[in-house]
Amino acid sequence: MAKDVLCEVNNCQYWAHGNLCSADQIYVVSNVGDTADSSGETDCKTFVPAE
Repeated sequence: MAKDVLCEVNNCQYWAHGNLCSADQIYVVSNVGDTADSSGETDCKTFVPAE
């Protein structure tokens, strides 16, 4: 398992200094079916806009 999860979406509630993700869990899905061939075919469902 990854020690650190990086995130460059700094308007996410879980974004932390150093481009780290502070969420307890990460949920990523394929937007093209059960599998994906590239990161562009995936979406992070963990994203929540920061207030």
